[in-house]
Amino acid sequence: MRVKTALSAVVLTAAVTMTACTTESPAPATGGGGAAPTEHTDDISVGVQPDPAAVALLPAAVKAKGTLVAAEDLTSPPTTFMASDNKTPIGFNPDIARLIAAKLGLKLEIKNVKFDVIIPGLQGNRYDLTVSTMGTSAERLKVLDMIDYLTNGSTVATAHGNPKHLSMDSLCGATLGVQSGTTQELKWLPKLNQENCVSKGKDPIKAVALPSVSDALTQVASRRIDGVFYDATSLNWAKAKQPNAFDVLQPVLNPLPVAIALNLDSPLTPAVQAALQSVIDSPKYAEALSRWGFDGLGVKTAARSKPQPK
Repeated sequence: MRVKTALSAVVLTAAVTMTACTTESPAPATGGGGAAPTEHTDDISVGVQPDPAAVALLPAAVKAKGTLVAAEDLTSPPTTFMASDNKTPIGFNPDIARLIAAKLGLKLEIKNVKFDVIIPGLQGNRYDLTVSTMGTSAERLKVLDMIDYLTNGSTVATAHGNPKHLSMDSLCGATLGVQSGTTQELKWLPKLNQENCVSKGKDPIKAVALPSVSDALTQVASRRIDGVFYDATSLNWAKAKQPNAFDVLQPVLNPLPVAIALNLDSPLTPAVQAALQSVIDSPKYAEALSRWGFDGLGVKTAARSKPQPK
C-alpha cells in the first residue's frame, strides 16, 4: 500500500488513469436511491434491435469484425463486478455496454482488467471502449473521447457505528482508503485535504492507496483504516449488502456526469455516441438504472464530455 496526502505532479498518462469513479468539487447530491441489492445475471439486451442510424456510423473494420471489446475492472459492485458464479460480468456498466453493442448489431466481449491499465489499453487499441464510471478530467480528455452516460458522486464508508465519529466536513486526521488510480485518490481527497485540513492548520487526511474497493472495505471492517473514500453508488451497495458492517456518510460530494471512454479521435466514437443516445431514449435505460438502484442518476443526452470543475 502507499500513503498519499497531496496531489503530486505526474506524467500525463499516469494522471489520466485516475479512476472511473467520478466526481468533483463538493456539492450535495440528490437522488441515487437504493433498492435492496440483487444479482441481475440476465442479459438486459435480449430482444434489443440494432439502431440503423447508429449502425450506419460504424467503421467498416468494426462492422466486419462483428465484435465490440469493452475493458472493465470487475471489482466494484453495483456498477461493475462479477456474479457469484465468478464468470458472468454484471452491474450497471456491463448492462450499458451490452445495450450499446446490441444497438450497433455487434457481439460484446468484456475484458476484465485493472482500472489503472484501461486507458493505456485504449491507447494501444487493445480495447474499443470502456464503460467504467470514469470521471471526465481535463487530463483524460486530452487522450480520450468521452461521452456522458450517468451521474455519480463520492462519499465515505466507515465501520458500522462510525467509531471515529467522522463526517464529510470533519475528516482531518482520519486514515482513508482509496482505490489506486481513482479521482478520489488523485484529485478529490487531496482537494479536501488542502481546503479543509492543511490550509486550516489541522492534521492532514492520510490516504492509503489499495488495489480495489473490496480491499479497502475489508480494512475498514477490520478497523485497520477509518474509512474508504469512493463512489457513492458502490459504497451504498456495500452497506445494503452488509448493514451491520458499514455506515455511509452524507452528503454525497461532487455529483457530476461520468463517461464512456474511447481512444482519442476513435473512428468508433460517432457510432457509440449514437448507440448510447438510442439506449437512453429507450425503456431499457430506465430499467438498467432502476435494477441497480440508480434512479435519479441518469442523463438525458449522450453528450460529449466537458472537463469536470477543478
